[in-house]
Amino acid sequence: MPSPELLPMSSPPFQPVRTLAVTGGKGGVGKTNVSANLAVALSGMGQRTLLLDADLGLANVDVLLGLSPKHTLADLVAGRCELDEIILEGPNGVLVVPAASGRRHMAELRPAEHAGLVNVFNDLQRDLDLLVVDTAAGITDSVLTFCQAAQDALVVVCDEPASITDAYALIKVLARERGVDRVQVVANMVRSPQEGRNLHDKLSRVCERFIGDVSLNYLGAVPQCDWLRMAVQRQQAVVAAYPGSPSARALMEIAQRISRWQAPTAPRGHVEFFVERMLRQGAVA
Repeated sequence: MPSPELLPMSSPPFQPVRTLAVTGGKGGVGKTNVSANLAVALSGMGQRTLLLDADLGLANVDVLLGLSPKHTLADLVAGRCELDEIILEGPNGVLVVPAASGRRHMAELRPAEHAGLVNVFNDLQRDLDLLVVDTAAGITDSVLTFCQAAQDALVVVCDEPASITDAYALIKVLARERGVDRVQVVANMVRSPQEGRNLHDKLSRVCERFIGDVSLNYLGAVPQCDWLRMAVQRQQAVVAAYPGSPSARALMEIAQRISRWQAPTAPRGHVEFFVERMLRQGAVA
């Protein structure tokens, strides 16, 4: 019998990963900017963060962060590579899983294929604290599946009627069809902090009246900011390029709130990112 010192050491199981899906009822509300900057900010705070571009047909996280991927999720779906081969390193050490832009078949994946993409993350051999998922806009199956698969859904909303109406429609579908009863809200491109708070309150009242049992948690507001526009033009995250700007400071404050969230302790019984890590953690406990 081999001596104890010659026995192979078993590596400790990876910790459960907190997952946040960032979405918006309509395009143009700044959803990808919020996703990318929160991920970069959280990584800079020491949170091991992975940013997944889940806008499968019109992906642009890699463009926003000035990255040049060799492989994308389209290659993974086609069986040309593994998930680990896709991952890039971005600013502040954030890890990025890029998707493909202009690939119509990626935008038309079946529900089972969306669930399959979620399940792929069970085999990812990276020790992470947080997964940020930048979804598409609207109420397509991919958006609903990725939001359901995350512990938290964050809806980005602007103070314009179409944004508010579409955000309400998205929250209603998530609540009634996918059982999502808690939604985080970020008000974007606001003219004042009070405008952001008023926007959340307006959306919350409508949801309370017509949906019922769904809670909206206000995470904060991001102001209109020329520095953010300049960062986009330079293909950089504003929190890294112009950390003293109003938009960067606001995004950092939101990221700090997110960094205090606890990792999940158990799966909820449906499709979910990193579900096997939660099951193993429960067995260890």
